[in-house]
Amino acid sequence: MKEFQVRPDLTDTRLFATVEGIDHEGRTVTTDVITERPLALFLNAREIVTMMTIGDHPDLLAVGFLLNQNMLKPDDVITGIDYDDDISTVVVRTAVETNYEDKLKKKVQTSGCAQGTVFGDLMEEFDQIKLAPDARLKTSWLYQLTRKINTEPSLYLKAGAIHGAVLCEAGRPLIFMEDVGRHNAVDKVAGYMFLNKVAPENKIFYTTGRLTSEMVIKTVKMGIPILISRSGFTAWGVELAKKAGLTLIGRARGKRFVALSGADRIVFDADLKAVDAEDKKHGRKGGGGDD
Repeated sequence: MKEFQVRPDLTDTRLFATVEGIDHEGRTVTTDVITERPLALFLNAREIVTMMTIGDHPDLLAVGFLLNQNMLKPDDVITGIDYDDDISTVVVRTAVETNYEDKLKKKVQTSGCAQGTVFGDLMEEFDQIKLAPDARLKTSWLYQLTRKINTEPSLYLKAGAIHGAVLCEAGRPLIFMEDVGRHNAVDKVAGYMFLNKVAPENKIFYTTGRLTSEMVIKTVKMGIPILISRSGFTAWGVELAKKAGLTLIGRARGKRFVALSGADRIVFDADLKAVDAEDKKHGRKGGGGDD
């Protein structure tokens, strides 16, 4: 798989809008802002959730959401995914009706993730998942990934107010998704992996969002052994990472990072003197306050 095989499409003008306003000196300015639109998700005949999203890859978002909410199982057979742009609706159809269609009452997931993904029982089967113990993360790969991801043309660099999630292998970013909610970006990656049968054992997951319990649970459910973020941690996120044997690395900016779980997978092969500091032009916001 080549680098950035899937990436944000900056030519898709539906994903952002140009808005006129004034600046601090009262001067007229124009700026690009990210768009939001509702997406209603159905599993067979049952409406599951309405989420706010930028609108790209609705099929991947739908499948990833259902997988990460335990409403689809890895052995479920998807017979069709129907998307109607006019009514902002996506329907995922399975060969056999699942046992999970009554699991969630209809909810609206806000773009700020205030509701997050608490509606599903994300802890189900968590204890049974075994992550690849022989997976490794070379620090040289880590620095390659952060540099490539932060400098790749993106909706964030164009308009801000958006999160990114990237599936990686060694020092190569493979699948790059963005959305207004960090969970949406993660679910798009999960949907891509499921539909394209991408093996998780040797993969690395990078997110611009905080390393919360939900982010850890989703990464573990995807079977990925290494999770990296430029943002900070929550205590429960760290506790769950240790319980699952997940390598958890946060505050990865420039040559700095902190590992709070699974440090035995890290191979320190990079010469720190040769690692450049992060270019402020491409640096995202970081730290515990990032949503």
